[in-house]
Order: sequence, then structure tokens, then C-alpha cells
Amino acid sequence: MSSSTAQEALIHIMVTASAADNKLKDIELSMIRNFCASLPVFEGFNIDTLDAISSRTVKLLGDGNGIDEILRIAKSELPERLHETAYALAVEVAAVDSSAGQEELQFLELLGDTLNI
Repeated sequence: MSSSTAQEALIHIMVTASAADNKLKDIELSMIRNFCASLPVFEGFNIDTLDAISSRTVKLLGDGNGIDEILRIAKSELPERLHETAYALAVEVAAVDSSAGQEELQFLELLGDTLNI
């Protein structure tokens, strides 16, 4: 997965935050869809590609070093001005069900370290 856009990188991050506890909850996926449809950072994004990008993220996460690859994509594809946005979106997704588990918190810590937040 070498060719990724900043928008795709943000989606990878949000889906990873959702899947960190090994559960993709409908409320989290709905929030991701709403973000992609409404936030300025996703202007011009084709919402019809969201499911395919999410599926690629899940497939990546199933590989041995999937989180490392997601973090590599985030670091390489996101301009510095979007680092805090990426982290904030991950926090929102992790917290939407009012409970962020240990796995989600660990991912947020790795993401923060990777993006120097």
C-alpha cells in the first residue's frame, strides 16, 4: 500500500482507532462516514470509496506489522499541519462509545509519538 493520499491516511487512522479493540462498532463506523462526508479536510473525497479504504485498513491490520504500516503511511502521507487533526479524529472515534479501552489508548499513544504530538 504505497500510494495513499492524506485523506486515505486519515481514514486508515480512524479505522485503526476503531479496530484497536478488535471490534469495528457501527457507531464508530458511522462517525467515520460522517466525518468523511462533512469535514473540510475531506473536501472532494469520494465517499463511495470509503468502504474499500476501510477494508484495506482491516486487511493491513490483519498482517503481522499492520499498525506499523498504518503509522508509516500516516507519517509519510500527512502534512505536518494535519498531524493534530489526525490525532483528534482518532481520539473522537475511540471515545464515541464513551469508553476507550487499553488497546485504543495504546494506539493513540503510538500515533501521538509517530506524529510528534
